[in-house]
Amino acid sequence: MPEETIFSKIIRRELPADIVFQDDTVTAFRDISPQAPTHILIIPNKLITTVNDVTEEDEAAIGHMFVVAAKLAREEGIAEDGYRLIVNCNSHGGQIVFHLHMHLLGGRPMGRMVARPRD
Repeated sequence: MPEETIFSKIIRRELPADIVFQDDTVTAFRDISPQAPTHILIIPNKLITTVNDVTEEDEAAIGHMFVVAAKLAREEGIAEDGYRLIVNCNSHGGQIVFHLHMHLLGGRPMGRMVARPRD
């Protein structure tokens, strides 16, 4: 398990990021390559590599990520129309940074969740 990620440095404010929320449990910042008008990453301050590494000890932090997501959606003005929350796990799931994170996306219709395979 890695001891350090780029997100660890953002949490400690050693790397620049547009942080929109931070407390003792989670940090949220705008994605540098947004896929929607609102694209915020919400991460636990504790390094959890993937969803597969979540333990019972992490339940409060994971729940808090959802509370923060709802708060930020309201603040961003996307709660009423709707938004998408995405958590990728490992390479087939599309995870690139191996520090658990939730994508909050909104501000436009999101379309299908997963594209249908072509024949």
